[in-house]
Amino acid sequence: MNDVLKAYTKFDFDHGRRTRPVYRRGSGPAVVIIHEMPGLHPLVVRFADRVVAAGMTVFLPSLFGQPGRPVSPGYAIGEMFKGICIRREFSVWAKDQSSPIVDWLRALAKQAHEECGGKGVGAVGMCFTGNFALAMMTEPSVVAPVLSQPSLPLGFSAAAKAAMGVSANEIACARKRFTDENLSMIGLRFKGDPIVTKERFQSFRDAFGDKFEAIELEDEDAEPAPGFGPHSVLTLNLRDGDPNSMTRQTERRVIAFFKERTGA
Repeated sequence: MNDVLKAYTKFDFDHGRRTRPVYRRGSGPAVVIIHEMPGLHPLVVRFADRVVAAGMTVFLPSLFGQPGRPVSPGYAIGEMFKGICIRREFSVWAKDQSSPIVDWLRALAKQAHEECGGKGVGAVGMCFTGNFALAMMTEPSVVAPVLSQPSLPLGFSAAAKAAMGVSANEIACARKRFTDENLSMIGLRFKGDPIVTKERFQSFRDAFGDKFEAIELEDEDAEPAPGFGPHSVLTLNLRDGDPNSMTRQTERRVIAFFKERTGA
């Protein structure tokens, strides 16, 4: 195991159809952090460590890539190719359905809540997994969904740019829960990100109204990442050296949202 995960306990979670490794650390209510492309890299773990420090238990599923391996352009391209062309657990092009792996994530959230207690479970998806946190709302334990640069479905047609990558039933369930349980969601993006478009965020606004808290950052707020443009709000492009940077403020807002909703 890479040193960045040495403080975490690893276990395999099986919900009857799929088994994936999960890394766990902390105490208090649970937060499921779903990594971005290319995998469970050190900057995802950095964010997880800060959630742990805020008084919550982090569950880090490893869905693709090599846990702990640093990001490089070649590594990212290779994993993206596998995700698009090989893995059947991800609905890369689907405009109105979530990915099959979401069923496994819902089961993980349910078990995490049973083990950790609190008012519910927080969930954040990033990039390739960004919209998963919204789709997970059909699991009653999920109370704090965060969509960080939700990138699916891929495509540059008008329909793809505006699509949310979740099903009509999942949208209806989330809307009902937001109203009945006084819940909400957060979405994060850089304004110039061509993959996470303004049209997609407008679709979230249209569907959820003021229950959707959109945090849209200027491109100059991003920490430069060689080989990558402004994209990963909580990881690669987080300007960590300045505690007052917009990305650090966004990170604190997300962690505060988790604390409030889960009762940490």
